[in-house]
Amino acid sequence: MHSAFAPASPQAHLVATLWWWMLGVGSAIWLAVIATMLYVTLARRGRRGPDDLQHVPDATRRRMERVVLGAGSLTVLVLAAFLAFDFSVGHALTQHPQRALTIDITGHQWWWEAEYEDPDPSKRLTTANEIHVPTGEPVQFKLRSADVIHSFWAPNLNGKKDLIPGYLSTLWFEADTAGVYRGQCAEFCGLQHAKMAFYVVAEPRAKFQAWLAAGAQSPPPPTDSTQLYGQRVFLSSGCAVCHTIGGTAAQAFVGPPLTHVMSRATIAAGALANTRANLMAWITNPQAIKPGARMPAVPLTGPQLAALVDYLGTLK
Repeated sequence: MHSAFAPASPQAHLVATLWWWMLGVGSAIWLAVIATMLYVTLARRGRRGPDDLQHVPDATRRRMERVVLGAGSLTVLVLAAFLAFDFSVGHALTQHPQRALTIDITGHQWWWEAEYEDPDPSKRLTTANEIHVPTGEPVQFKLRSADVIHSFWAPNLNGKKDLIPGYLSTLWFEADTAGVYRGQCAEFCGLQHAKMAFYVVAEPRAKFQAWLAAGAQSPPPPTDSTQLYGQRVFLSSGCAVCHTIGGTAAQAFVGPPLTHVMSRATIAAGALANTRANLMAWITNPQAIKPGARMPAVPLTGPQLAALVDYLGTLK
């Protein structure tokens, strides 16, 4: 789901309410202006004589002046009311809770890194492009950029927030409805800006806690001979230079962590569904899917590619 018209948090409800009021009042004013224009146009049809105000009776001129003055005053009042409404919504959105789950978000060209804070470093979980949150609880995001300006926007849950290099910004929301909500980078950040998506999975606390605990654990080592061969391919073919897989020698942080890659619904920051065929296509020629992406093509033989994908399929 990706729509600001289906708010799933109190914060998104505030934004949507402000928007609907602006649309409604603006539409009413537009209709009033159009109706007045049509009335004046039709009223003048068939009449002859000068149109300048010097030939307009004094009573009519004073009435016209009062109408103009009233319309101007009403415009000022409407703008002042919306200014106050806008400030009240903005103030409510910036009142960060004192105690909340905190997730560090880093925007990269063109994917999202998410690290769940925990006082115990061994319990910190780092994932990519798919963010799980508990429903009914405030979640705070600390937003950073690793390269250029990005913008974190999950329209069902809150407004957008820019990630500016060298600057820490924050955003929070409280998902009140379980579901999967699509997010998107909302600030042009390069060639593959349109393919820099993420998903927020809002779920009950028990389910979220189980996901968090499982995510903090390293996957069991493969026992199947094909999968073992696939792991050796991963560690020796260059994949380990960019990616992390818990419990292995692959501990690089250039690209998205892959410890539990098969638990995600998509790969390549939402560009592809996470299927075996798409995974093979992405490894073979990522530039055909996301031109300009920093993922290079990995030159593998057919058996090597099949074994590698078999191994990645165990990372759940």
